[in-house]
Amino acid sequence: MKQTLRKLFSPILTPLESGEVGPSYKPSHRTILNVVGSLFLFLSALSLAALLFTEQLGALIPVLAFLGIGGVSLIAGTLGSDVAVSKMWGNR
Repeated sequence: MKQTLRKLFSPILTPLESGEVGPSYKPSHRTILNVVGSLFLFLSALSLAALLFTEQLGALIPVLAFLGIGGVSLIAGTLGSDVAVSKMWGNR
């Protein structure tokens, strides 16, 4: 199942998995990335609720932004290699 999902999300994972693991990478960074991704998806859901409540089309911008950031974070955190997590975290 994981390999199928990795193939499905390969356009996102391929650029993140090129290179080497950063010198400051720790296994806890993957957990933190997953938590932050979940929080962004929660913010997306709240923004969607606000969009439906106010019926203002401008509220679609935060929904898409939070959904994109949360989705990429969760994809890299759950399916990505250590290199992908290191790149998302920053190689400093």
